[in-house]
Amino acid sequence: MTEHQTAPVPRASTGEPLWRDAVGGFLRRTRNRRGETLDDVATRAGVSPQYLSEIERGRKEPSSEVLAAVNGALDLTLLDLTVAVARTLHRETAHHDTLHRSTTRTMLALAA
Repeated sequence: MTEHQTAPVPRASTGEPLWRDAVGGFLRRTRNRRGETLDDVATRAGVSPQYLSEIERGRKEPSSEVLAAVNGALDLTLLDLTVAVARTLHRETAHHDTLHRSTTRTMLALAA
């Protein structure tokens, strides 16, 4: 996977991507792109490295205060985070919808 590609965002049982996974993935990619460790960012954000790791893996839904602290530690704004995550979710949803329509058409053609 290249620097500009993103890993697929896990989906809820409804097929919708999960916000916490997209947020965590973006934060991790940003941290890695900057060449920083979990300890570096967690210390500046005032959270434990373990908690930051759980956020990055989509296991925890951080409060707005924690997100603001992590964003600040990465020199990001809430707008930077929101726009990046919205773009990721849009791409993922569009890709999922295209696959779903293609599969449905194939199933209908086979049934005919």
